[in-house]
Amino acid sequence: MERKDFLRSLGAGAAFALTFPCLQGCSKDEANGQIVPEPTGIDFTIDLKSEEAEPLANNGGFIRKNLVVVVRDLQGNFVAASQVCSHEQYDTVTYVDNDEGFFYCDTHGSKFGLDGTPLNQVDSKTPRQLKTFKTELSGDILRVFE
Repeated sequence: MERKDFLRSLGAGAAFALTFPCLQGCSKDEANGQIVPEPTGIDFTIDLKSEEAEPLANNGGFIRKNLVVVVRDLQGNFVAASQVCSHEQYDTVTYVDNDEGFFYCDTHGSKFGLDGTPLNQVDSKTPRQLKTFKTELSGDILRVFE
């Protein structure tokens, strides 16, 4: 029996009672953390000798902090970009270390160069530039800022 046939056999009231929680859980809602505004006012530091920074010890490693993806690219440079995708504001941007490396949104498949440039089309439209941040290394302290 298909889902629609099953729900039809239960009647409208029971079908609504069963499906309403799913619709609420699957919606775009700031309360559940799926959609968030692009980060602003970014200025924080990371101690590269700390446990949180362990992935940054190797080229191709990345961490997420304060809605920012901080990357040690394949050439050993530190770059940072918004964890919030410019396509639909989901906070699912990560880093993929194949080819030259790029930022990738798991939600819709948007790809961005390390400078934030869109690399593909999603939903028949070109996504906006991914917001990037400056990085500055002083000893073992990496500063990420606007």
